[in-house]
Amino acid sequence: MNYIALAATAALTLSGAAFAQDTTTENPMVGGAPMMADMNIVENAANSADHTTLVAAVQAAGLVETLSGEGPFTVFAPTNDAFDMISDETLEQLMMPENKAQLAQILSCHVVAADADAMAIRGMIDDDGGTHPVPTVGGCTLQATYEGDEIMLTDENGRTATVTIANVQQSNGVIHVIDRVLLPQQ
Repeated sequence: MNYIALAATAALTLSGAAFAQDTTTENPMVGGAPMMADMNIVENAANSADHTTLVAAVQAAGLVETLSGEGPFTVFAPTNDAFDMISDETLEQLMMPENKAQLAQILSCHVVAADADAMAIRGMIDDDGGTHPVPTVGGCTLQATYEGDEIMLTDENGRTATVTIANVQQSNGVIHVIDRVLLPQQ
């Protein structure tokens, strides 16, 4: 599967949406590390103690080069605790070389080929009457909603993740930290 082509397709799908970037605020600390807006998604994620499983999975799936690329990307980044909700056996199997394509699809269902901060996402949700479909480069469509200040994403299986840290700016996009791994339709 060509993830660059998928990213371009998703970007065209989302190109009509207004994406804003709030550059007036400083990046938050994530996983005990400062997130640097001049570093790319992979470089920053590698510095977060809360994202070691995600970084290992990105490496095993062969997505380092893609996510280090120009972008722009919005990544909904599951924490180690989110991956801990998956059985050790299942996670070990996904990390095996023979399951690289499946792992790449799961991870790509956390990536949008656009730079969308939380304010832009909330605006799209409002514009769509309370739920906004979010097509990902992995071919999944997440449903974005919010309640109060919390943005939630629901995958095609009904699993919901909450954004716990929003708007972590990167040189090639933005990361929103989430508390659950989202999956392609099963």
